[in-house]
Amino acid sequence: MFQGAASLSLDAKGRLAVPARHREALQALCAGRLLLTAHPHRCLLVYPEPDWAPIRKKILAGSSLEKKSAWLKRLLIGFARDEEIDSAGRVLISPELREFAGLDKQVWLVGQGNHFELWSDDRWRKQQEEILAQGDELIPPGMEELSL
Repeated sequence: MFQGAASLSLDAKGRLAVPARHREALQALCAGRLLLTAHPHRCLLVYPEPDWAPIRKKILAGSSLEKKSAWLKRLLIGFARDEEIDSAGRVLISPELREFAGLDKQVWLVGQGNHFELWSDDRWRKQQEEILAQGDELIPPGMEELSL
């Protein structure tokens, strides 16, 4: 459902104007209620609230005594914030999440099907260079038959 990359600006209060092309779908899916959290790649995840619920349940089911499970809980659940799209079509990005992802004024909202990633301009550009540097090695196992 959500696809494409959009270069956007955060306002002085850390609010992001959700592109108009996504607002209607987000209103229909979740009445504008979003979940924002940290991603291990130093970007943010932005989920419609109903799509986040089963992921949250799986994460919380992991043992707090197992190191990797505990790390994942601390990152994904520890940074999780419920936010709503306001009447002007903006969503607040908390200072903690902005700091984690290195978000400044210029950001990238990248559709990932059922959610978005939110990247700083600098990290998004570096990510693109890393992807392009892979050349023929970019295709993961199981997708060798992909035809573009």
